[in-house]
Amino acid sequence: MNASNTSRSVNVALVQMQCSEQPDENMTKAVELTHQAINRGAEIICLPELFRSRYFCQSEDDRHYALAEAVPGPSTEALTALATEHDVTLIASLFERRAPGLYHNTAAVLDGAQGYIGKYRKMHIPDDPRYYEKYYFTPGDLGFKAFNTDHGKLGVLICWDQWYPEAARLTALQGAEILFYPTAIGWHPEEKDRVGEQQHEAWETIQRSHAIANGCFVVSVNRFGFEPDPTGDGGIEFWGQSFIAGPDGRIVCRAPANEECVLVETLDLGELARQRHGWPFLRDRRIDAYGKIKKRFNDQD
Repeated sequence: MNASNTSRSVNVALVQMQCSEQPDENMTKAVELTHQAINRGAEIICLPELFRSRYFCQSEDDRHYALAEAVPGPSTEALTALATEHDVTLIASLFERRAPGLYHNTAAVLDGAQGYIGKYRKMHIPDDPRYYEKYYFTPGDLGFKAFNTDHGKLGVLICWDQWYPEAARLTALQGAEILFYPTAIGWHPEEKDRVGEQQHEAWETIQRSHAIANGCFVVSVNRFGFEPDPTGDGGIEFWGQSFIAGPDGRIVCRAPANEECVLVETLDLGELARQRHGWPFLRDRRIDAYGKIKKRFNDQD
């Protein structure tokens, strides 16, 4: 019998953390929380988006480029030692310095004895109030990727990517069994009472839909806590609530909104085949009819 039809389990950890202004302090905390996950049996561990600092994209400030580093570089070296020692897979979201004036929002994948096995550069770059990422990041040029690791085939996407069904689909079509989304998302405090609940529900719903449509697990890992806008104009209240969705869209686990925590869940990867047999969306796709998906909008010539 094909292995995809049988139960095959993997222990996945979400590290939800609050980030300070000090990169070294954040790295130390990330390592400590990763150790907690390892001690609880985690085999794949995902950290939040840009965990080494506060979310600096709330303002456009040249000084923040000093936070960038090469990937692979110092952070991947430190985390690779941890991954190798404990034979775990780590997903680490970093501010990549590629060349002067050329930077990316990048997730590195570190896999046990293999060490650094590759990276994904965020493809969709937002430009919204307090999310001024286009000032800092060049859109990714590595395409959508799935990584073969010792603990499963993983797809890695980043935050704003999570709103795009095309990104999830193209990653799943490369065989990804689990889609990981390191994330930094929250409320503008002045809007929370009016639209906060709807915003959070939309964020969770779109990712649960990716799990259903592609018959795979989705893991979204957020930060939490209030971070002031460096210009003094408000800030962002990151809403935490990191979660895992199963291939049928159910919520497997969800972190609280206002706590630092490590969640470890055992996922049965054999569930993918069973779910896809019942809901054969990949079988019934009309790939012959989707040519216009490459147009910006269908009023174009």
